[in-house]
Amino acid sequence: MPKLKLNFKIVTLERVTYSDQIDQLTIPTEAGEITVMARHAPLVSIIKPGEIRIKKDGQTILMAVSTGFLEIRKNSEVYILADSAERAEEVDIEASKAARARAEELLKEKQNRNDVDFAKLQAIINRETAKLKVADKYRRLKH
Repeated sequence: MPKLKLNFKIVTLERVTYSDQIDQLTIPTEAGEITVMARHAPLVSIIKPGEIRIKKDGQTILMAVSTGFLEIRKNSEVYILADSAERAEEVDIEASKAARARAEELLKEKQNRNDVDFAKLQAIINRETAKLKVADKYRRLKH
């Protein structure tokens, strides 16, 4: 009997980052980390920055994701619409470190910062930190 699969797609404003039939998916949500398999109950949730783990045919694919939305449909279809999503091997570590450092520096210069600026800078820091964690984990697993 063939193993049931999930039809999974993750989309950002720029592109479809990943699209395939997979066995399992683990996602960081505002309510906590969840793992999805075929026949999962329908669900809509908010994604927080972190690591997505995709399991397919015995392999694990790591991705860094920022904020976004998750939709699980009753027919084993899973969609993520994210502000950003990158496969671990695509993360530019130096660019992420530089972007996080710039945002942290701007955050330290609190004068003349309103709440919108604070939230935007904190989102950048969270996104880049998630990317760096996933990239680091990927590199450690490959060596």
